[in-house]
Amino acid sequence: MTRRRAPVSPPVALTIAGSDSGGGAGIQADLKTMEAHGVFGTSVVTAVTAQNTVGVERSHVLPAEEIRAQYDAVAGDFDLGAVKTGMLATDSVIDLVAEQVGNADAPVVVDPVMVAASGDRLLDPDAEAAYESLVAEATLVTPNADEAAVLTGTEPTDREGAREAGETLVSMGADAALVKGGHVGDGGAVTDTLVSTLPDGEPTVRRFEHPRIDTDATHGSGCTLSSAVAAHLAHGETLDYAVEAATAFMERAIRYGLAVGEGPGAVHHLAALREAADRHRTMTDVAEVVEAFVDRDVSRLIPEVGMNVVGATEYAEAVGETAAVEGRITRTLSGAAPNRGVRLGASSHVARFLLAAREFDPDLRFAVNCRFDDAVEAATSELDGPVTAYDRDAEPDEASGTMGWGARRAFGAVDADDPTPAAVLDRGAVGKEAIVKVVAETPERLGERVFTLLDAVERHSAGGQPGTGE
Repeated sequence: MTRRRAPVSPPVALTIAGSDSGGGAGIQADLKTMEAHGVFGTSVVTAVTAQNTVGVERSHVLPAEEIRAQYDAVAGDFDLGAVKTGMLATDSVIDLVAEQVGNADAPVVVDPVMVAASGDRLLDPDAEAAYESLVAEATLVTPNADEAAVLTGTEPTDREGAREAGETLVSMGADAALVKGGHVGDGGAVTDTLVSTLPDGEPTVRRFEHPRIDTDATHGSGCTLSSAVAAHLAHGETLDYAVEAATAFMERAIRYGLAVGEGPGAVHHLAALREAADRHRTMTDVAEVVEAFVDRDVSRLIPEVGMNVVGATEYAEAVGETAAVEGRITRTLSGAAPNRGVRLGASSHVARFLLAAREFDPDLRFAVNCRFDDAVEAATSELDGPVTAYDRDAEPDEASGTMGWGARRAFGAVDADDPTPAAVLDRGAVGKEAIVKVVAETPERLGERVFTLLDAVERHSAGGQPGTGE
């Protein structure tokens, strides 16, 4: 039997850039990012580099006729939804590409690549002035602080400087400019500044702020961000939305960077795709833990507010990327019972606690809230890891109810060289129930830790003492 075709027609985007033999930047990063966004990526290779995570060893710029031939082949066959440029290397290549994209009926994202993350130059110094013609063709130009300074003469060392540099790029002919803030300052936040023009010609500024991630594995970040914007534009989305979505995508790609090679490593172009792919498995893991808790009847450990088992996907960054029991697990006359099934985003408090704990140990994937009384507190001494605590009376008003404050308080008090806590004692406050939160890297380990508590508490009820094995 011959199966019937079921063709898919994704939007198409084109990257005009150099090849990175190390796979983290350039054409390779662009195509991975486009595929992650459901866009069919095509390419024009402008240069071949011999590089890895440590640095660029050699580079070779292709002849102009070869670059032209690649572009003509792609543009003559595909309906391009967006074009992005990366490493162009020389003024003659920049002039050629400016001519080509000027004739393209598609939005153009210009990433003015000048220096690699390793510090190696990827653009002839004499070619810097040639970028003016390409910027004039750009729907969006995406320089980092150093590139913006070269292009505009303005050092974007603060918010005002970034705005001025963006406005200068717009005055050069670009529809909009995104001045990236990753190279600016060393504070706790990164601010990317988008400058565009209103219909009446007046400039408008929008800023996108994200927490700074403590890593030097940023190889390919510029290529990935500009490709993500191009992919969203190829889908027909607005520029504002494309930039907002791309910067959020970039934040996750950097946080879950790839530890490959001997150098700092590269950003994870498929982190968001992997997160989505991990959701069903995480929901199944949580459902199996819940089933085990029901079979064993953990009623003795269920707090008055109910128990919830929460699992975070491997790349989770938000409550909607965690799975939990809708309505929690409660005590009934016949034992422990979930109110409803497992779904994404079903937990609020425990999920936020787990996400905050992952800031200290990203390997943590699962958590459960248990009853807190003298017997349970004593039983925590039998767990296979340290136990820490916090007093919710010390919680500031602005953090009330967030649960993340408690995780930061408890995990932040643990020395970085010490093992991750197996449980956290939330001692409650006036009008708030005290809770024991058990955490683990795997669903199996979470179950083992909860059953350890239950065994110790049951021994105590039978006349033994939790924490002594008697």
